[in-house]
Amino acid sequence: MLNDAADVIVVGGSYAGLSAALQLARARQRVVVVDAGQRRNRFARTSHGFLGQDGRAAAGIAQDARTQLLAYPNVQWLAGTAVAAQAQEEGFVLTTAEQTLRAQRLVLALGVVDELPAIEGLAERWGQSVFHCPYCHGYELNQGRIGVLASGEMSLHHAMLLPDWGRVTLFLNRSFVPDAAQLAALAGRGVVLEETPVVALVDQATLLLADGRQVVQDGLFTLTRTRLGSALPEQLGCALEQGPTGSYIRIGATMETTVAGVFACGDAARAFGNVAISVGDGALAGASAHRSLIFS
Repeated sequence: MLNDAADVIVVGGSYAGLSAALQLARARQRVVVVDAGQRRNRFARTSHGFLGQDGRAAAGIAQDARTQLLAYPNVQWLAGTAVAAQAQEEGFVLTTAEQTLRAQRLVLALGVVDELPAIEGLAERWGQSVFHCPYCHGYELNQGRIGVLASGEMSLHHAMLLPDWGRVTLFLNRSFVPDAAQLAALAGRGVVLEETPVVALVDQATLLLADGRQVVQDGLFTLTRTRLGSALPEQLGCALEQGPTGSYIRIGATMETTVAGVFACGDAARAFGNVAISVGDGALAGASAHRSLIFS
């Protein structure tokens, strides 16, 4: 049974949450990490672009971090889902399916959920041959054939970036129509346009088009819609920002939300992010939560 009182509860035990909890553990605070086990990059075999960990299995990085964190005796881990949270006069109450926890501060490292385009075969290949981050997965395509499956006008940014990693075809898929300036920019980057709608993905990253053609690619990138991984920010009254792919938690320079004593980090608190950014944000959120206990 967990102690029901802590200095800080960290909600979310992926990279940002682990990093925040580590700072707090080393400050000798009583920390509880509540984790539902839904790490966003759980579908990817490897993680890239994180200094000192480049090319390692994503799950291995997270597991090593958890092992190191739990070596601190002032840290407790609760596998479960946080279903409710509210502010009280002397802190916060957080409820899971198993119990009620209390803390003076909260760190929300909730992550986001990716909502994929409704294309047959895409979900099964997510994180394997279908990706969202060029910096995380572009290099491994070895300057090969790269498809961009448009999901809106923001897909133009994917198509403009990715020629540095390979030969790019932008599949418009009736998602947006580039204007003259955008067409000129794409042509300048050598991007090929395909207007015929995509019906399905087959093989590794082969796109089956509505006219029956199959376009073989070595990898495919698409921008997902995202939603916050929990309703806790809204329950607590945290203000949200609207980003190009979905809403995220508004934070200040110290990672504190618009609710005093509630901090946020990771993908839930950024329009875009990756493992390295999440770890950095988590470290700042954890240290800021600790300082707030002293100076606020």
